[in-house]
Amino acid sequence: MPVTPVPFELWPEGAPHAKGSAKEDRPTLTPFLPDGAGPFGCVIVCPGGGYRVRAEHERTPICEWLRGLGLAAFLLDYRVFPYHYPVPQLDVQRAIRTVRARAAEFKVDPQRVATLGFSAGGHLAVSAAVLFERTFEAPRDAIDRLDPRPNAFVDCYGVISFTDFAHPGCTSNFLGANPSAELLASVSLEKHVSPRTPPGFIWHTFEDAAVPAPHFLLLAQAMSKHGVPYELHCWPKGRHGLGLAADDPAVGAWTGQCARWLKDVGIR
Repeated sequence: MPVTPVPFELWPEGAPHAKGSAKEDRPTLTPFLPDGAGPFGCVIVCPGGGYRVRAEHERTPICEWLRGLGLAAFLLDYRVFPYHYPVPQLDVQRAIRTVRARAAEFKVDPQRVATLGFSAGGHLAVSAAVLFERTFEAPRDAIDRLDPRPNAFVDCYGVISFTDFAHPGCTSNFLGANPSAELLASVSLEKHVSPRTPPGFIWHTFEDAAVPAPHFLLLAQAMSKHGVPYELHCWPKGRHGLGLAADDPAVGAWTGQCARWLKDVGIR
C-alpha cells in the first residue's frame, strides 16, 4: 500500500522572507509515493488560486492521479498573498532542489523532475522552467546550490503574461499594487523563454474567461521561436479551473494525453 502522505517544511528553520511562523509562512512539500523500488520520475504539483489561495481540487486528486501512473508526486504548498514575487519562485526552486537532494530517500530519479501547475500555479510551474537562471536569494545550504531547472513542465490553463491579457486580481496578489512596467515584463514568461527551456505540455480551453486562451498561444509562440518542443491542446468548450475535468469527457482527455507525453519525454 502507498505510504500516507505527510508534509514536510522546505526550510525547517524558517523560510526566507517569512512574515511570521504560522502555517502560511512555512512552505511545505507533501510526497505521494508509489509502491515499488524506483527510481521513479517525479512531478511537483502547484495548485492554482490567483496567488491568493491554493485550490483544493488541484491538490490531492492531481497527486493521486500521478501516483496512479507510477510517478512520485509532490504537492507544493507555496506561499501566496500577502507574499509577492519572488517568494513563490523561491519556494518552487527550493522544492525542485529538495527533491533532488533527497532523491535516494524518495526513490526518485533526480534527472526526471517535472513541474505541473494550474492557473496561477501554472505560471509558477512554467516560471520554474523559464526563470531558473535567476538568483532570488543567496544560498543558505547545500540544497540551495543544486540545479533548480526542471526536466519538463505541464501548464494547465496557466497565467503566462502580465502585460497582455493580464488578470487584475492575480496581478495585484502576485506583484502588489501598481507594479512597474519593468516588473510586469520581468514575470511575463513569454518574454523569457530560451533554448534552455525544457519541453512542455500545454492545455487550455477557448471559453476560459478568467485566463484567456491567448496566454497559452503566447507561450507556444515563444517556445517555437527558440526551438523548444511542446505539445499543445485547446478544447473549444470548458470553463476555467476544471482540474482533472473528470465530468467533461472532452476536456478530461487531457490526463491521458499528458500521461502519454510524460512517458514520451522520459519523466515516466
